[in-house]
Amino acid sequence: MIETPDSLRDCAAPAKLNLFLHITGRRPDGYHALQTVFQLIDQGDVLHFTLRGDGLVSRKTDVPGVPEASDLVVRAAMLLKAHTGTAFGVDIEIDKRLPMGAGLGGGSSDAATTLLALNRLWKLNLARDVLQALALQLGADVPFFVFGKNAFAQGVGEALEAVQLPPRWFLVVTPRVHVPTVAIFSDKSLTRDSEAVTITDFLAQQSCSARWPESYGRNDMQPVVVGKYVEVAQVLEWFESIAPARMTGSGSSVFAAFRSIAEAEAAQAKLPAGWVSAVASSLDTHPLFAFAS
Repeated sequence: MIETPDSLRDCAAPAKLNLFLHITGRRPDGYHALQTVFQLIDQGDVLHFTLRGDGLVSRKTDVPGVPEASDLVVRAAMLLKAHTGTAFGVDIEIDKRLPMGAGLGGGSSDAATTLLALNRLWKLNLARDVLQALALQLGADVPFFVFGKNAFAQGVGEALEAVQLPPRWFLVVTPRVHVPTVAIFSDKSLTRDSEAVTITDFLAQQSCSARWPESYGRNDMQPVVVGKYVEVAQVLEWFESIAPARMTGSGSSVFAAFRSIAEAEAAQAKLPAGWVSAVASSLDTHPLFAFAS
């Protein structure tokens, strides 16, 4: 076994929040056209990579409900290996901390961290735009995590423009339900005709809000999810007396923003017993941003 540099242990795969999410139409290829702002936060999974000299890619951690061959981290490694022809392989361990089906981008972030880490571990030196193109083959959110900065996103989420966002603390509450993204996108009641906005629109409103663009936009998926999952509706109802809140992605997680950790933790302390929650701070860049140029 070839020794792995310490820098490739404890590789962060941060979560994301959608500060708003508008679905503006359907593309000719059947995918939905959307607009969103992605916010990185300091909660997420942690991955460990051990270099192999025999070319094999192996996941060393069991992930319940996710067979190894279909795991995005394995698919990411195999895609990168096929693209470059490298003779190296890797053992991958996953410290899974983010709940699945929560709209936090856990699987997509794990895949992006794999691409970034192996770009360094395998000494491939691929440019970021090349990694982003590969990432899109794995899922619509994966290119954002490779991009590595908070972003205004369009298309299916792959057309990215970096945005500067103020530092914030978030209280993220995750109901104990798994929301399947495909089912929400295919629901007949989903709004698919939101008016397109511009990054200038968002930033102009952003500068007027000390907390979060609570009056800006919405999550078009939220009404569909609320209609199907009473647990999500209950969390949103609880937040009504605390702070403006919104669902991220296709759910189930709901979040609100605060100006300090003290405010976020004070809100968290009021949560009903047994609710799953986390207080997270905003990030400006992905922890592995330097692994691509």
